[in-house]
Amino acid sequence: MNPVEATRAPAPEGFAALGLSPSLCQVVAELGFVGPTEVQSGAIPLLLAGQDVIAQSTTGSGKTAAFALPILQRLNLGMRRPQALILCPTRELCAQVARDVRKLGRREASLQVLVVSGGQPMNPQLLSLEQGVHVVVGTPGRVLDHITRGSLHLADLTTIVVDEADRMLDMGFGAEMEQIFAGAQKPRQTVFFSATFPRSIAAMTKAHQQSPVRLTIAAAPPIELRQVVYAVEQQCRLETLLALLRMNPPDSAIVFCNLKATVARIEPALAGAGVSCASLHGNLEQKERDLVMAKLRNHSVRVLVATDVAARGLDIDGLDLVVNFELPFQAETYVHRIGRTGRAGKPGLAVSLAGPQDGGKVKEIEAAIGSSLERQVTPSAEDVPVLDFKSTIAADATMETLYISGGRKDKMRPGDILGALTGEAGGFKGSDVGKIEIHERFSYVAIAKAQAQRAIERLGAGRIKGKRFKVGLAR
Repeated sequence: MNPVEATRAPAPEGFAALGLSPSLCQVVAELGFVGPTEVQSGAIPLLLAGQDVIAQSTTGSGKTAAFALPILQRLNLGMRRPQALILCPTRELCAQVARDVRKLGRREASLQVLVVSGGQPMNPQLLSLEQGVHVVVGTPGRVLDHITRGSLHLADLTTIVVDEADRMLDMGFGAEMEQIFAGAQKPRQTVFFSATFPRSIAAMTKAHQQSPVRLTIAAAPPIELRQVVYAVEQQCRLETLLALLRMNPPDSAIVFCNLKATVARIEPALAGAGVSCASLHGNLEQKERDLVMAKLRNHSVRVLVATDVAARGLDIDGLDLVVNFELPFQAETYVHRIGRTGRAGKPGLAVSLAGPQDGGKVKEIEAAIGSSLERQVTPSAEDVPVLDFKSTIAADATMETLYISGGRKDKMRPGDILGALTGEAGGFKGSDVGKIEIHERFSYVAIAKAQAQRAIERLGAGRIKGKRFKVGLAR
């Protein structure tokens, strides 16, 4: 059926006014949510009522909480069978969404959230499904694989959410999605979140939704985001990038390239110049990707050189700088790339390097964002003294990432690791400890670089939750 535009009056301020339970309202307050975003105010009451929804919103709008909170409220936790399925286009987005659902559901006793995505071992997923889960977050291919095997049963499914639907179709997942919809029970709630709304999505929503309400959230870039373009010759791109990093030394930044081969060339060149950096591309195993992202989030690495596998859905907030080493092939991709900086009221800078052949792309980008890019004179290495480079870009990051051989399966929580480090046995200051990430069977913790070796010795000699775990530098 054709979607109808939402016509309700604006919801009162606060999550409680949207119909969320006291326990979920308490969680969002604990997590520092000041109030609902526009997409949350619009979507949460509709989803709580069981309504099918098409929400058009961009990265950074708060969409994950918009669909996760209603899912959590409507779960029957006493029935340990899949009740909600969240489809995502990439492994990275699956991991982020699952992490957010667990955070928001941390007061929901016995909540089980499972990621099923390609590039990860099948057997642990099969075991978890056999033991029973409430929410499945997965890529279409692996989800369909489990359905075909008979390991994922959809008989009790009440909600399907398609996150980044336009990206899903761009990546060729249309056929898999159709098969998943066909195998799921009806009636059910079907929800689409998408940054754009092409005809292919319109056709899919018409076929698989009942009287959907469409919410359109303004997609304008943040006011605090400055967008600059430099004209460069192909042979001068790397030199220009280095000069830009000297001029705008970031605490954290992403440099986007179109090809894995370009990433493989740029990342070692930056490292050789003294930049604390790492790379992210499609050839990395999932554990390698998780480590790279953890290091960027906890400031063990300052600059990430990446293909567009990192452009969407990654849990990276507060980037100072995004550099388009090459302009993307599509203007929509540009919008997603720059959406990683200038968020939550913080100033951001997006810099693009445009060659003589990129004039058409620049015009398409300006049409997509509804404004002109700021033209600047291209800097060269001579514009910034080389001696200043290592001091400004910080060749050594301030933090080091430690690996601990225990995770959620060991009932590990961030507070357990923090307590082991700052308690009497550890003796570290709270300021020495950075971001802690708990994965299924291991954990990462950021520690001040100067304290890393001592932390390894203390944690390795001591116990966490009464158990001994292997501890070392994450490599």
